Amino acid sequence: MTEPLIERRAFDGTVPNGVVSFTSMADGTADDYALLDRYERAHAAGLPDRILASLDALTGSLGGYRITRLEHSLQSATRARLDGASTDWVVAALVHDIGDELAPFNHSELAAAVVQPYVAAEIHWVILHHGVFQSYYYAHHLGGDRNARERYRVHRWAALCAEFCARWDENSFDPEFPIHPLDSFEDDVREVFGRVAWDPSVVTIGRERLV
Repeated sequence: MTEPLIERRAFDGTVPNGVVSFTSMADGTADDYALLDRYERAHAAGLPDRILASLDALTGSLGGYRITRLEHSLQSATRARLDGASTDWVVAALVHDIGDELAPFNHSELAAAVVQPYVAAEIHWVILHHGVFQSYYYAHHLGGDRNARERYRVHRWAALCAEFCARWDENSFDPEFPIHPLDSFEDDVREVFGRVAWDPSVVTIGRERLV
């Protein structure tokens, strides 16, 4: 796990104002950085809204499938919810492909970085590696190695990642499947991404299973 450099605290609702005194970070004072910390916490408080907006933008992403990337994300999250998964797993399923827009060739890494400060370590690991585990279903059709995920076979969360893909990802391209709308996940997104980042009671190892 990437350790935070400084302790992260919740936004207290106070909107900061003013600017720092420096033009070079090496010249900043304690007051300057206290001010910037307040700005950062205020900015972080808006993360749930940015996550929801990024998901909504997936409607125009990556053609060729029978459903949009947003619909795929919603179908994955709907399946997780119907399986009785925790809020954290539902949100992980919802955002697992959020990196498609800016990182089309390493989207798993981007999505994993987004969720890492807010979820248990095994959820982060699954999102980080779901791309290679998902390739089991198609890589051989493109001249690749469908068994690339075997390099992680002895990892404690390999079976968890394979299950994530099998239950909620590879099968979530069905235009006939009744998906829950994005706004039905809003409270879940706000719960997860509204947390204080790197809370040790959250980001340590959790239940180690999907449901």
